[in-house]
Amino acid sequence: VQLQASGGGLVQAGGSLRLSCAASGFNFDEYVIGWFRQAPGKEREFVASIIWSGSKTYYSNSVKGRFTISRDNARNVLYLQMNSLKPEDTAVYYCAAGSVGYDVRAYGYWGQGTLVTVSS
Repeated sequence: VQLQASGGGLVQAGGSLRLSCAASGFNFDEYVIGWFRQAPGKEREFVASIIWSGSKTYYSNSVKGRFTISRDNARNVLYLQMNSLKPEDTAVYYCAAGSVGYDVRAYGYWGQGTLVTVSS
């Protein structure tokens, strides 16, 4: 099982980034896929998730209206479009596969993370 996140980088506040997560080694279209993030000194927190069909999405209150999660089951890829970025969005972003929920314990497969840094 592999989940390879990419697309992180340094961006100014108000800017945009698009993260990608390439999955392999499991039936991608049978899992809920989510994005989590972890800032220095903080616990890993839920950002967004999308169910297997793509028909339902969930967001944390802190990113709702600014971030959009999507998936391409034909290519086994997950995306996170991040707009209107704020310095508090700075974190390592992880993609994960699991079941419905906001709890990190509901996700059994994890990628290695990609760093997003938002400067003020």
